[in-house]
Amino acid sequence: MTRFLRTGLLACCLWPTLSCAGENNYADNPAAGVVIDQLVAEEGFDPQALRAIFESASRQDSIIEAMDRPAEKTKPWYEYREIFVNDKRAQQGVEFYQQHRAALSRAESKWGVPAEMIVAIIGVETYYGRIAGSYRVIDALSTLAFDYPRRSEFFTSELKHYLILTRDQKVDPLELKGSYAGAMGYGQFMPSSYRSYAVDFDGDDLADIWNNPTDAIGSVANYFAAHGWRPGEQVVLPARVEGDVPEEMFSRGRKLQPRFTVGEFAAAGLVPAGDADANAEAIGIEFELADGLEYWLGLHNFYVITRYNHSAMYAMSVYQLSKRIAEGVPEA
Repeated sequence: MTRFLRTGLLACCLWPTLSCAGENNYADNPAAGVVIDQLVAEEGFDPQALRAIFESASRQDSIIEAMDRPAEKTKPWYEYREIFVNDKRAQQGVEFYQQHRAALSRAESKWGVPAEMIVAIIGVETYYGRIAGSYRVIDALSTLAFDYPRRSEFFTSELKHYLILTRDQKVDPLELKGSYAGAMGYGQFMPSSYRSYAVDFDGDDLADIWNNPTDAIGSVANYFAAHGWRPGEQVVLPARVEGDVPEEMFSRGRKLQPRFTVGEFAAAGLVPAGDADANAEAIGIEFELADGLEYWLGLHNFYVITRYNHSAMYAMSVYQLSKRIAEGVPEA
């Protein structure tokens, strides 16, 4: 497991002298050279240390293949949901909740994010820390920054964030592992999210989202709060269609921000089941079932969940798993 190196401690392989060149490395890649020059000029890096890192970073074709077939685009809702909202993941979520009840209670009190929502995020992202990714983060981010033109700008920025955070936290940049997209730890934070939202929640002066579930819990709660979670508000409402609802009122792709009120939806024919604030803003959601469609109205807090992953199916999976976990947790 990854270990943070405290100031003053020596590692068997010091950060500035890393070298383990492999095939398809990025040492002589022109775009990597630009990153090196920028980090030297803007952040005071040692250019030789950065070059040594890129000599050890390898292109991974499987990463590019994975980027082109995300589950949100290849599976209908009824299949996607079964991956994340099932008895096993719910039961293990209950176990995680009970094991970390004190930290979850503190996080809920501090940031206003329900404990079961924090647990569900960690459950969907990494199966409660069991599956946090097997790719070296340096390989993932280098591959996507330099060999995935469609999103090169984004991943180049994340690569720079990663190199800064590993230097500042005194972590071996060749050691950390994560997803094929470079997301890390229990909650799968991208490097920029780590630098903005990761917190030391157990008071040991380290924000360790890789090995420390307490820090991961605090970091997920902080992320939600920073993105506008509203304590006590509803997340999503079941709805039924009673008319020809305009297409633009439904979420499509990454268009997930609420733009119409619940009252406007009702007037257009997408009617919430049960009581709802007619003035609350929402987005219409249409999910494919094996034998038809189901409809929902996603409210502000639903949109906040999509800030973690820009997918309505993802957000609904997190929400439904959180409900299953909450139902299964015994009273303290």
